Amino acid sequence: MTQSTSKKLDAGTFADATRTVVGEVERVSAAVEPEAWTRAGELLLNAQKVFTLGTGRSGLALQMAAMRFMHLGLSTHVVGEVTAPAIGEGDVLVAASGSGTTGRVVKAAEKARDQGASVIALTTAAESPLAGLATEVLIIPAADKQDFDGNASVQYAGSLFEQSVLLNSDALFHTLWKTAGAQARELWRLHANLE
Repeated sequence: MTQSTSKKLDAGTFADATRTVVGEVERVSAAVEPEAWTRAGELLLNAQKVFTLGTGRSGLALQMAAMRFMHLGLSTHVVGEVTAPAIGEGDVLVAASGSGTTGRVVKAAEKARDQGASVIALTTAAESPLAGLATEVLIIPAADKQDFDGNASVQYAGSLFEQSVLLNSDALFHTLWKTAGAQARELWRLHANLE
């Protein structure tokens, strides 16, 4: 009969990890360019339709952003959903790829640009194919998912980029919301009620 050993975690290690994650996110947030995010916000406010696209956890973060854009009253769609319409002139694609080379994201940005839409790129790589296609590039100075040596972040596989996509997108939503002067109750009327 084998005896199982239970593994124990140290609460101090968790507290250290929390400080590490929060500290890295604060460092990245302090280094983003507010003017670029402001210009991106103006593109969103003037868009006929807003589309979001990312893969993996970046895509999940942008889905959360899409929900908030919808709460602002923007016509918002997640690329790949069966109800997403065609993109065209006057529309905006918000696309996230840490490396800026994710095939699906780059191809969608090319298609969007060819259809006359604007592209907002969230990436760590200013010289990437995605950045080259963008109307507005939002550089998030975080690690991409292959920063195995921990040069830009001690976190695993692009976590810092994905966290920063979510938090900076939420900050952009907050900016747009407060600028519009809408009350929380007004936004709530658009909140999902078929849950």
